[in-house]
Amino acid sequence: MCNKEAPSVEEAAQKFAGQVNVVGIAWQGDDRSMQAFIDKHSLTFPQVNDDPAAIFGRFEVPGQPAWVFISPSGEVQQLLGAASDEKLDELLNSILV
Repeated sequence: MCNKEAPSVEEAAQKFAGQVNVVGIAWQGDDRSMQAFIDKHSLTFPQVNDDPAAIFGRFEVPGQPAWVFISPSGEVQQLLGAASDEKLDELLNSILV
């Protein structure tokens, strides 16, 4: 997630609260930098510092921004690159089906 997407992700996390768990994964940087990003965007969903990219490696994500969606049945979907508000909404709704 980048500065441009942070407000949309926060909005989606609140909209789908109780239905979808949203977790931000920071690939690079230290905890202080990650906390500054969280504070800057008033993010309320959990964040994880993934330095040295173990989670990214587990899901074969080559870089940021990227999205990994895991359905309740365990199906994994990926979206590499930025997501528009509409695309994010579409993908989150699709995993609820």
